[in-house]
Amino acid sequence: MKLLVRNLARTTTEDEINTLFAEYGTVDACDLVLDKDTGKSKGFAFVEMPDETQAHTALKNLHETQLAKSKIRVKIAQD
Repeated sequence: MKLLVRNLARTTTEDEINTLFAEYGTVDACDLVLDKDTGKSKGFAFVEMPDETQAHTALKNLHETQLAKSKIRVKIAQD
């Protein structure tokens, strides 16, 4: 299942996101979206978790929690 993580601090790294979601299960991929011109974070990322139960648990537990002084929002990504 692919999750969209929004409202990330611009300083948040892929490793930090990966570590956070790995607490709830296996993470296949974590892609922090970067601005093509500046190379800096755009403030959102996609996390892919193969197990839907683990993904739903991560979504439930991480939505509107604090990460690097930002309240992140997690939802199921639309294709």
